[in-house]
Amino acid sequence: MRTVLIISGGNEAVPGIRRAKDMGLHVVVSDMNPKAPGFAIADDKIIASTYDVEATLSAAKDYHKKVRPIDGVICIASDVPLTVASVAAELGLPGIPVEAARLASDKILMKNRFQEKGIAIPWFSEVFSYKHLKEIVSQRGFPLVIKPVDSRGARGVLRLTASIDLQWAYHHALSESPSKRVMVEEYLDGQQISTEAIIQRGVGVTPGFTERNYEYLDRFEPFIIENGGHQPTSLPMHVQESVSELAIEAGRALGVETGIIKGDMVYTDAGPKVIEVATRLSGGWFSTDQIPLATGVDLIGAAIRIALGEYVPLDEVRPKHWRGVAIRYFFPEPGRITAIKNTEKFNDVSWVHKLIFFVKPGDIVEEVTNHTKRAGCVITTGETRDEAIARAEEVIRTVHIETIPSRH
Repeated sequence: MRTVLIISGGNEAVPGIRRAKDMGLHVVVSDMNPKAPGFAIADDKIIASTYDVEATLSAAKDYHKKVRPIDGVICIASDVPLTVASVAAELGLPGIPVEAARLASDKILMKNRFQEKGIAIPWFSEVFSYKHLKEIVSQRGFPLVIKPVDSRGARGVLRLTASIDLQWAYHHALSESPSKRVMVEEYLDGQQISTEAIIQRGVGVTPGFTERNYEYLDRFEPFIIENGGHQPTSLPMHVQESVSELAIEAGRALGVETGIIKGDMVYTDAGPKVIEVATRLSGGWFSTDQIPLATGVDLIGAAIRIALGEYVPLDEVRPKHWRGVAIRYFFPEPGRITAIKNTEKFNDVSWVHKLIFFVKPGDIVEEVTNHTKRAGCVITTGETRDEAIARAEEVIRTVHIETIPSRH
């Protein structure tokens, strides 16, 4: 029995852990939280922060030598490609180069590499002070986007317009950066898209292609909050192909010849551009649930096989069909939750794939400033894209997360 180490044990990783078990693998899960949900179904566990490369590396080496050899390492719905790549390199396992993971973990290094390789990206600049930000704004004008160089979950990401206090915006973005570095980039008008591709021996296939929903830009400004996404896309095939190929080219530019590339893309009047890419499987139940529902592709199974050093025939990861799938999020009023009502209306509804809450009665709902502040989500299916969207919106309208003002 081969052994796979999954560096992430959170709720979103659970479907992937189950898939690994179904494949007959011995599954070791690594997570800092002793009560991580993934531990309940894993064969073995390692307690270590997924973001702490050295701690995870030390624990993995110890397990590999003293308990049983590890044959592959992967993360699922966790932004820790550098940890994964470092463990793979140290144990001599299949994986992307450590340098590729390092580039993907630092947005300035990533954008510099894209610029060197001729990858289409928005204009960008590192920002070294509030004064520097003011100079950039005076030269470039509005709108711009300011963000931490090394954060996740939309923390510290702001859309800069003439009404924004630049000094506050700079310090807010800075506060969300572990390395205290921020950057600005051109704000791109156009359809935002998430892609998920498998690259093997330099050749890529994109089973994941979803239109991202940003209908609440005005409601939550200056914070840039996504309200889900939907498949299949309404974009013409030649546009889909150009977006997908650019994301794959971006992955290769980082040095990924075999692995997963998750693309954050925008299709503009000038063609597709890369906001950033991640060298890992996505979260938000995109890789684990939404892509299989929409396309029939076992993306997680394929990614695990690649992590074990197998070659997966490309036909296995090409979409077999396109069915309607939508995800939408709950945004209750800030305050203390008193009740979550009407969920029972969807208990046995076949087209509700998942109805999930990240909060419970008694919890405090805070102002929405990043994606971790969303209160829950629903994933729906339909014969068409529009039907899936309509169903998701019906659930959001019907289910009520009631709150009362709170002083805390």
